[in-house]
Amino acid sequence: MSHPARTPAPTRHWTIGNQLRLLENGEEFFPQVFEAIAGATQEVLIETFILFEDQVGNELQRLLIAAAQRGVHVELVVDGYGSEELTPAFIAALTEAGVRFKRFDPQPRKLGFRTNIFRRLHRKTVVIDGRQAMIGGINFSAEHLREYGPESKQDYSVAVEGPVVEHVRAHFLKHNEAATRHGWRWRPWQLPWHRRAVESDSGTSGAMLVVRDNDQHRDDIEHVYRLGLRNAKQSIIIANAYFLPGFRLMRDLRRAAERGVTVKLLLQGRPDMPIVRWATTALHDELLRAGARIFEYRERPLHAKVAVIDDDWSTVGSSNLDPLSLFLNLEANLVIRDAAFAATLRANLEGLMQHQCHELSLHQARLPPLLRRLLGVLAYHLLRWLPALLNSMPARASRPVIVSAHQA
Repeated sequence: MSHPARTPAPTRHWTIGNQLRLLENGEEFFPQVFEAIAGATQEVLIETFILFEDQVGNELQRLLIAAAQRGVHVELVVDGYGSEELTPAFIAALTEAGVRFKRFDPQPRKLGFRTNIFRRLHRKTVVIDGRQAMIGGINFSAEHLREYGPESKQDYSVAVEGPVVEHVRAHFLKHNEAATRHGWRWRPWQLPWHRRAVESDSGTSGAMLVVRDNDQHRDDIEHVYRLGLRNAKQSIIIANAYFLPGFRLMRDLRRAAERGVTVKLLLQGRPDMPIVRWATTALHDELLRAGARIFEYRERPLHAKVAVIDDDWSTVGSSNLDPLSLFLNLEANLVIRDAAFAATLRANLEGLMQHQCHELSLHQARLPPLLRRLLGVLAYHLLRWLPALLNSMPARASRPVIVSAHQA
């Protein structure tokens, strides 16, 4: 069976008429994806940062092989850093079955060290038959299942059907094939969301794909967040694993709290790098003094990248609010205008803050020892400006590399 024809790049419009479902953790995400792959008749497209050879990765491999063998066009793109440890046998089984397997920017180790640390493919997107998609922060790894234990991750994705799926599909194909570095600059939010939107009668939700890359969309996700913060009237909830935003986003967040908007941040209480702890604590005083509330999630690792603003604005995706995601990595978020979806996500996050978090006070957020305070400020500026400096330098136009059976 021939795969569907290639389509143009996504339009610059909001779409109206989507059906959305919030997926929490691997227990909800993996069954949704696996069922969709098993039912695919034409095309399966997947991008992921991490794919491990564990119970989740092996099941994904089995389903992709079965799909390819029944004539479905299958493309799987993994990051060369995040999925470096895939074995040749695992990859060969896919390619020999007809799966088009690609690695993004694979680089050999030098003196035993990995050199492809920055500008990673961090997106997690799935598109099935051009009619349904999943976008979020969940990798194909057993680490996203509660049975993994205390180190299992808390995270989200969104399943969507409707006209925005074609935008996700077209962006996947544009990025993974022959995208040009010199074309129109996609700024979807510059058009009013109610005007010239792609409409469908399959649902009622407005949705827009927003990406960050190293070509034409370097600050799109940050820009959308800032617009949401500046327009907030009542409440803002941000749940983010790595919260180290740029100065402009921090300023908009502080100003929202100062004008009376209820601002709640759900952040990682167990950061895996000490420098992240020093840097983020340098922000706590400023936000708490402005009136924001900060909740640290301490039950297990927080991997979420979601937000809810007022009654109907929300976003779910792969982008953290840190220098790597905002300035270097390839990311994808779905921005949603739907009151029911926003209410569902808000209730979920409020439940975490109430039952599984510790709220910081201004006194607790301060760092009395002068040396530790200075280290925190130093770490903050180092993490904030180094990636920005790297982003200003010329970058290779990295593209996924197709891996054939004999190369695996």
